[in-house]
Order: sequence, then C-alpha cells, then structure tokens
Amino acid sequence: MSALHFLFGPFADYAFMRRALVACFALALGCGPVGVLLMLRRMSLVGDAMSHAVLPGAAVGFLIAGLNIWAMGLGGLIAGLSVALLSGLVTRNTVLREDASFAGFYLISLSLGVLIVSTKGSNVDLLHVLFGTVLAVDDASLLTVAAIASLSLLVLAVIWRPLIVECFDPGFLRAVGGGGPVFHVVFLVLVVVNLVAGFQALGTLMAVGLMMLPAAASRFWAGQVWSMAAVSIVIGILSGWLGLLISYYRDMPSGPAIVITAGVFYVGSILAGPLGGIVWRFVPRRHLEA
Repeated sequence: MSALHFLFGPFADYAFMRRALVACFALALGCGPVGVLLMLRRMSLVGDAMSHAVLPGAAVGFLIAGLNIWAMGLGGLIAGLSVALLSGLVTRNTVLREDASFAGFYLISLSLGVLIVSTKGSNVDLLHVLFGTVLAVDDASLLTVAAIASLSLLVLAVIWRPLIVECFDPGFLRAVGGGGPVFHVVFLVLVVVNLVAGFQALGTLMAVGLMMLPAAASRFWAGQVWSMAAVSIVIGILSGWLGLLISYYRDMPSGPAIVITAGVFYVGSILAGPLGGIVWRFVPRRHLEA
C-alpha cells in the first residue's frame, strides 16, 4: 500500500468517509476561533459545561422525532441557551461566580438528559447521543454543520475587535460604552451553536474536545490572537483527518479517536511548542545585552 493511498484512499473509496472528513473540517473552522476566545477569557471549563447542557434538549428532540438532526439540534440549542441565560442571571443576582453556576446547571442538565434517553430509549441511543457517530453524518447534517461554521466565522469577523478588547481590558470597553455585555451574550450564543454542531458528529461529551484541545495547543505555537485562531483551525483539521484514518484502520470509534488525536497534538505542543514548551525551557537562548 502506497503512502498516498494510506492517507487518502479511505476518503476516495467511501462517501461516508468523505462526508465525515468535510464535517470535521467545518467543525474545525467554526470551533477553532471560538475555542481560542474561550481560553483567553478563562472560560475553557464553561465551554465543557455548556457542551453537557445541550443534552436534555437533544434528548427531548430525540424522543419527539428520533435521530432527527433538526429536532435534536433545535432542542440542544434551546437547552444550551437556557442554561447560559440562567447561569448569567444567577451570577448577577447571587454570590455565586459564573463558573460555579455553570457547573451546577450543567450537572443537572447532564443527569436529566441521560435520564430521559435511558428511560425512553435504548443503550445504543444513549451512546449515540453521548458520543455521536461522525461516520453516520448525512447530507442534511453536513449542511447544518457547514452553515453553522460559516455563520460563526461571519459573526466573529463583525465582532472580533470588541471581543478581543473585552478579553484583555474589559474595563476600557465599559468606559467607552462598547457594549461588553451584548458581545458577551452573542459570544455565548456562538459557543452553544458550535457545540450543537459538534454534538451531531461527536456527541455531547466529545463535542468540546475539538473546540478546546486545538485552542490550548495553539498557545504554544502562536503569540497573537489571529495566529492562534489559525493554528487552532489547522490542528483541528489535522486531528479530524488523522483521527478518521485511525478509526478506519484500527476499527476504533471515530469520535474518541478524533479527540484523542487532538489530545496528542496538545501534549506534543506542551512538550515541544516553541512558545513556552517544556523542551525549549532547557535550550540555551541568547539574552539581550545593554
């Protein structure tokens, strides 16, 4: 078997592999910049909480229409936005911080979603909702993921500057009347929408993996926000491609294989990344002299 056939043969031979690859590429495009902004805003674990929060809505959609992308996607979107709204209200009206309120609501949502699916569905249905199956992505799911990625990039292009300012100097944005809370809400909506797109392919437990692992890895390779977003997209694309190959040749579940591949990139970046990687700390460098 030639190297080219090994790397590209499964995608050339099988339509379901091509659809899965395109879905991973679209997810990387949408989730990469969003993950970087979550990391810079110190909201990485909030992203994980919100990925679990979509589960009860997706479960209700599953009960109503079965494994229907539109019903499950709409249910997940409503559930995720509801948890984000309730967490924000609790944070602003009680002594709880945002991370604690998100943690409370996500645990309730995760338990409720698992209970709903387990009560009305089978173990196979529960595994499908929790872990997804990117190899079963159909044309409708692919169009949905691509549309969400395109919408995310468009909205980020419009609100990029105020989001960056809020990451590093929220006080300045408030002082000049920059509408920080509005942009924060819009950003949370983008997070939920991308997680809804991700759970169609990777399930609710794995969706955040392709959002946060490439973003965290990019910190060791790029020093500016735009370049971190670009590196995150590239790592996400490579993770999807290599993860699908691993799942194909080793007969492994596709979602975990993709996320584990992204995890390998993350660990490799921690070790060998030129910007703060462990290996580079032991390499002598030239010092500036007066």
